[in-house]
Amino acid sequence: MNPDILSHEAKLFLNTLSDTFSNKIKNLLNEREKRKNFTPNFLYETKNIRDNDWKILDAPKEISDRRVEITGPPVRKMIINALNSGANVYMADFEDSNCPTFENCIQGQINLRDAVRKDIKYTDPKTNKHYSLKDQTATLFVRPRGLHLVEKNYNVSSGYIPASLFDFGLYFFHNYKKLLKNGSRPYFYLPKIEHYKEARLWDDIFTFSEKAFDLPLGTIRATVLIETLPAAFQMNEILYELRSHSAGLNCGRWDYIFSFIKTLQNDRTAILPDRDQVGMNQHFLRSYTQLLVQTCHQRGAHAIGGMAAQIPIKNNTDQNEIALRKVREDKLREVTDGHDGTWVAHPGLVSVAKKVFDEHMKTPNQINKKVYLNWTISKNDLLCVPKGTCTEKGLRNNIRIGFQYLNSWLNGNGCVPINNLMEDAATAEISRTQIWQWIKYKVWLNNGKQVTKKYFFEILNEELDEFKNSNKYEETKKIFIEFCTSKKLIDFLTPKCYDALS
Repeated sequence: MNPDILSHEAKLFLNTLSDTFSNKIKNLLNEREKRKNFTPNFLYETKNIRDNDWKILDAPKEISDRRVEITGPPVRKMIINALNSGANVYMADFEDSNCPTFENCIQGQINLRDAVRKDIKYTDPKTNKHYSLKDQTATLFVRPRGLHLVEKNYNVSSGYIPASLFDFGLYFFHNYKKLLKNGSRPYFYLPKIEHYKEARLWDDIFTFSEKAFDLPLGTIRATVLIETLPAAFQMNEILYELRSHSAGLNCGRWDYIFSFIKTLQNDRTAILPDRDQVGMNQHFLRSYTQLLVQTCHQRGAHAIGGMAAQIPIKNNTDQNEIALRKVREDKLREVTDGHDGTWVAHPGLVSVAKKVFDEHMKTPNQINKKVYLNWTISKNDLLCVPKGTCTEKGLRNNIRIGFQYLNSWLNGNGCVPINNLMEDAATAEISRTQIWQWIKYKVWLNNGKQVTKKYFFEILNEELDEFKNSNKYEETKKIFIEFCTSKKLIDFLTPKCYDALS
């Protein structure tokens, strides 16, 4: 590890961020707890923000065209491939696709610092293949960890530094000068926001950081992932709070499904069917994405679509074509709905997504395209429970996928290819919360079986038999069982699993 990343000056900035904002983060997390038993709704207190005419600060020209964005953890080879992929934006992810060992987090910061300076290189020890940056690369965004996480390897006066401040602070401190010199700037993605006051906190963090280094207001820009159900009711407010620093909103749809289950966990009528039946044609997801486009364009902001997690299938032409067709159909829906860009998880999908957007979006974006629907999207639209069936196959898939991801994460890898899809923590969150929900309400499956704890353990033992030789098998199984069978739903898997990391 390079000690310069945690230099004396960098630590001073981190400590100052922590002293200034740690208690505010704790207070916001306490407010989350108090809201748990309330069903989300549009807030009366902020009706004037929704009704009034205002816009965010115009996007920098550099990111006016964001039609294809690629994401992945800040691993050296992946960074180079992503920046070279032909995508408009690469989001380096310290959150859902990164297992936050201290080595991963620090090495990720080193890798990004080298990438900003255009001298990042990598030689694969197995193939001896050399990787370096092309002249033209994607614009770099960075996603720090969520407000609910801490970095236990960095102590401050109040205990552990919030992980969000650690990730943001190190990247900003080491790279703002070089980014500005290159004609770019510090760009971020903000995860897991649940309330406009949390967006206000991030705006305060950005303003504080700009003032600390004599930078103009609005130097930092950030896109907020709308990936929690409560945030869907506060899109206008979130944009408003960040209006001097906003770079739009994004549809974090997999985490959104997880949040739907979690937020409505006490409602027995809100049981979700098999997760492969919860597609973007379901009314609650269509309503959420269309409201996002409508809101963003009303406020002059980019509306970025969701993730295509498919991985090109090299050894099966027919299966690969089926997968690519799904990607094309998904991206066609997004661009015709008015989205200004979309996400992919693999460099092989960049050209596929770009072709669809190029054909249907001739301008850099569609911000000037106002989306007028035949109805006003209401609370009932956003809370409409998806239709479908609950099956044993769905239960088995949740067990297999949830366990495999969790096991990989505990072994240090947060970006995992499973069944030709690139999975991150959101997948495991859906899997384990859906199992928990089915057990809690003793759901009847379409085969006439009822999901009791006994039935769950029968299926679990059958499905996990082939993984018995996996490293950390027993530890993973124990934690997974706790996630699925705890009396009270555990909010996030990452804090508990973080304690298990060596």
